[in-house]
Amino acid sequence: QVRLAESGGGLVQAGDSLRLSCRTGGRTFSSYAMGWFRQAPGKEREFVATINGNGGTTYYADSVKGRFTISRVNALNTVSLQMNSLRPEDTAVYVCAAKFGTSARTELSSYDYWGQGTQVTVSS
Repeated sequence: QVRLAESGGGLVQAGDSLRLSCRTGGRTFSSYAMGWFRQAPGKEREFVATINGNGGTTYYADSVKGRFTISRVNALNTVSLQMNSLRPEDTAVYVCAAKFGTSARTELSSYDYWGQGTQVTVSS
């Protein structure tokens, strides 16, 4: 069982930045690709960003490309999402996810473990 704990959400204004973090236990963190997803009220959960096991490959949703950056520090069992130039449409619960295997994937169905999520609210 892989437990994921997100932190860093909050209420900000449009144009501001936030940094989300997700930490997990265990000694095999580098064996997992990691992803960030989000779910806005009344909408389905959607892909935001993913990173492979060694941090060398990343993919982003078109809506966040150029504004968000995913990164990981395997020695600290942590993956982060730096969010810049936030917009009201970025408001959602952001959820961290882990998948067996090191290849980064964008599909929700590829992920095996999910965190509880952290709320990000962007006011206009």
